[in-house]
Order: sequence, then C-alpha cells, then structure tokens
Amino acid sequence: MTTTPQTLTPAEAAERSGFSLDTLRYYERIGLLTGIARAAGGHRRFTDDDLAWLGVLRCLRDTGMPIADMRRYASLGRAGNSPENLAERIQLLERHDAAVAEQIALLRSQRQHLHEKIAFYRKELGQK
Repeated sequence: MTTTPQTLTPAEAAERSGFSLDTLRYYERIGLLTGIARAAGGHRRFTDDDLAWLGVLRCLRDTGMPIADMRRYASLGRAGNSPENLAERIQLLERHDAAVAEQIALLRSQRQHLHEKIAFYRKELGQK
C-alpha cells in the first residue's frame, strides 16, 4: 500500500511559513517558488519540501537579502551542484552574511545609544 504525501493548502502554507498569501503568489510569479503541485481544480498544494524552501526564503528575506539576489540564489539551486554553481552560491551567501554582520554591528551601536539615553533619563528622575 502506498500513501499519498500530506500537502497543505496555500492558507496552511502561509500560516506555517509566516508569509502572506499574496507573498506566496508573488514568489511563485517571480520564480522563487517553482513546481508547486496543483490539486484538482488547479488549487495549489504545498509539500514539506516547499515549506523547507519557504523557510530558506524567510531567512533570506528577514535578513534583508534583495529580491534579485534571492532570485539568483533560487536559480542556482535549480541549476544543480556543479563546482562553479556551488562556488557562486557560497559567494552570494558570504556577501549577504557580510551585509548582515554590518547590520548587526550598526544595531548594536544604536542599541548602546538607546541604553545611554535611558540611563540619562533615569538619572534625571533620580532612578538607577
């Protein structure tokens, strides 16, 4: 006996991934989501693999990767694992990681500034 893999509706995939339905449709339209299965009637059905990929996209988006770079990364992923392809993926992710590190450093600096302002105002109120 074979079992049919469990699939999710777009609404369920949106809930699990944290993306809106509009974002899922947009990502499919621009090629970030490809090969989404269709049920009878043409309704999209998302697999566990689709959800795993959405997790990657969530990480890239939440860390500020530009859509063009996300599209390039997705394209490279679909193109296979040649040494050149893997090297380009590494380069793309390393470049993004460096940008994330810069953003973290900036946020830490800004957070320190906030702490200094809070301390100043507490001192003004006679608090510690």
